[in-house]
Amino acid sequence: MKVILFGATGMVGQGVLRECLLADEVESVLAIVRRPTGKKHAKLHELAHQDFYDFSAIEADLAGYDACFFCLGVSSLGMNEKDYTRVSYDITMAAARVLVRLNPGMTFIYVSGAGTDSTEHGRLMWARVKGRVENELLGMFKGACMFRPAYIQPLHGVAAKSTMTRIAYAAVGPLYPVWKALFPKYVTTTEQVGRAMIQVAKHGAPKRVLENRDIVALMEEK
Repeated sequence: MKVILFGATGMVGQGVLRECLLADEVESVLAIVRRPTGKKHAKLHELAHQDFYDFSAIEADLAGYDACFFCLGVSSLGMNEKDYTRVSYDITMAAARVLVRLNPGMTFIYVSGAGTDSTEHGRLMWARVKGRVENELLGMFKGACMFRPAYIQPLHGVAAKSTMTRIAYAAVGPLYPVWKALFPKYVTTTEQVGRAMIQVAKHGAPKRVLENRDIVALMEEK
């Protein structure tokens, strides 16, 4: 299986990349990045591209893939709806429109988050925008699957990009075993998310929108 990965330098993307490089099912990974990840691996090819609103210049490199793991995202904190839409919606759609034309049969897995609003009319701005992204992807790709994790515990040296987020994880990380025991359906790890993506891309998903509890259950059933 040949995979395209967006967001390889983020916390979720780092975890997904790690699992892809370890998995026998994954033949190769093309990471679309603005900056190199610094990782070296026989399976990994990094393609540096600056304009994430226009991928026409690298179209020739994006054909022939079985799956796309789209882990690129930003916090909505301090952003208005227009700016958040430009990042979360416009970038995702720019990539998706190229990929569906070049690889119409691919599995497109998008990481949104718990609480995403499929109606697109709820109170929370970020949830409305993510819901719009999900709905359009589900209409574009026959093999689209939406991942909605809740709390994700980073493992194996994976770390968040922003200093504030790293500090927050350092503070709450020791409580992970407690949260897992008390709320097992609402807690997962970067390892589980990565493995679940590979499993869905290889074998399909039980449904097209996977909440955190579904991701956990998918790994428990394996």
